[in-house]
Amino acid sequence: MKLLNVFKEITSGFMQAMSTPWWVEIKTAEPNCTYYFGPFDDPAEAKSAHSGYVEDLTGEGAQGINVEIKRCKPVELTSCASGVE
Repeated sequence: MKLLNVFKEITSGFMQAMSTPWWVEIKTAEPNCTYYFGPFDDPAEAKSAHSGYVEDLTGEGAQGINVEIKRCKPVELTSCASGVE
């Protein structure tokens, strides 16, 4: 019975992960912020869109840009260190 419960938990966790959408996470050193863009249905869609977001941030003067495409459920779409607007 324990094995069945473990299997159910693993399967449930896998299904939940598979239903989590893809997001583009962009972290900038200056200003010290994290931005989320999405959601996307698949990583290819997110990858094709991310360059436009980087271009916009670069145009606004952002520096030290790091991009990651990942499955997540961001609580805030933009978060910056205190004192940064």
